[in-house]
Amino acid sequence: MNPSLKLALVILIALEVSFTQVWTVNVALIIISLILMFVGHVKWKRLLWLTVVPLFFASALVWSLALQGTTTHHFLIVIFTRMFVYVYMGGLFTQTTNPLTLTRSLEQNAKLPSKFAYGFLAAFNLMPKIQAEVATIKAAALMRGQVLHVWSPQLYFKVILAAMNWSDQLAAAMTSHGFVEGAPRTHAVTVALRARDWWLCGISLILVQVGLFIGLP
Repeated sequence: MNPSLKLALVILIALEVSFTQVWTVNVALIIISLILMFVGHVKWKRLLWLTVVPLFFASALVWSLALQGTTTHHFLIVIFTRMFVYVYMGGLFTQTTNPLTLTRSLEQNAKLPSKFAYGFLAAFNLMPKIQAEVATIKAAALMRGQVLHVWSPQLYFKVILAAMNWSDQLAAAMTSHGFVEGAPRTHAVTVALRARDWWLCGISLILVQVGLFIGLP
């Protein structure tokens, strides 16, 4: 499916699930997401991570609500499965969508301004550099006898300063490569928006509506 339509579909379904309480639809979305991730050859380690993390938080949330004794079993099941829907659908999108293709699709198909599209791509590609910078800052602090934890404000302050410096360098690099805001652009690779993409998106939304309105609560 076209990346822009896929993103819109995931967001729309997540919004609908947030305001409905049909746990059977949640379970169906979880199963479909798992099947599609298997088909997309998502690594087992990543699937395990996508399962263990929401399982911990969902169990803690359900347990705390159950102890209060003010919620029904049906609502607890909805809350538990809803969290897995969010994680699995988000995991399906991120693990089966190429960031560069998504950026091109947002610019060409969704008509997103180029500066936002390429800004998103730049931020994504900076993630490994940010991780390396965090490790460097922690190592430098240890050499001074200071331990910086995840909750240490000094760590985030130094990373933000480094990111601001990178943003200036990135802006200069884009300008030197001919990027001009608002100027007409050509595309080396065109992302197609086919009729089958619209059909697949529309049918998926219709099936979700059918499940929400006539499915088992």
